[in-house]
Amino acid sequence: MIDQIKYLILKEFKLELRNKYALGGILLYVVSTVFVSYLSFKKIIVPATWNALFWIILLFASINGVAKSFIGETRGRLLYMYTLASPQAVIISKIIYNSILLLVISGLCLLVYSLFVGSLIQDIPLFLIVLTLGSFGFASLLTMVSAIASKSNNNFTLMAILSFPILMPLLIVLIKLSKNAIDGLENWDLNYLMVLMFINVIIIALSYLLFRYLWRD
Repeated sequence: MIDQIKYLILKEFKLELRNKYALGGILLYVVSTVFVSYLSFKKIIVPATWNALFWIILLFASINGVAKSFIGETRGRLLYMYTLASPQAVIISKIIYNSILLLVISGLCLLVYSLFVGSLIQDIPLFLIVLTLGSFGFASLLTMVSAIASKSNNNFTLMAILSFPILMPLLIVLIKLSKNAIDGLENWDLNYLMVLMFINVIIIALSYLLFRYLWRD
């Protein structure tokens, strides 16, 4: 299965290089949204506003980036993958690739956001840990939602409807931890960090166990 995952991830990168406009469109969305925020606020000095606006931008960028995971796959390509790889290899490879993609998007978003709006982060290591775990959680959850939505005719609409309620618990924990990083608290809130890691583990475990039933359809 490891070889299958490796080749499927390589396939995703090759497809992304062929469709450069997709990644470019997401990056353009991030830059343009941050620039509009800069024109509206100039400089944000309230930590709660800075934090909320950052995660809103990253949330919509993540949905746009991961939506094409299964929705963008043609029926013929999915059937070809079905004959070559196990469902576990397919979902794990998608999660790994989307995690890498969202790490790039979140890093760019943080860089551009800090340049235009300014940075209020006091504890940078904690914020980067939260950003990494958040990107991984977004990728895992949205990949599974994309697989479910791909079975519907109105797949983009269904993905939007399904993703927001499911993302709320993860988003609440991310906002809480990132607020602690912005405030620069001396002691890290290990309970929230454990909850964040636990949510990621649950999402991956459920995707690994349940995707095979969805894959059969």
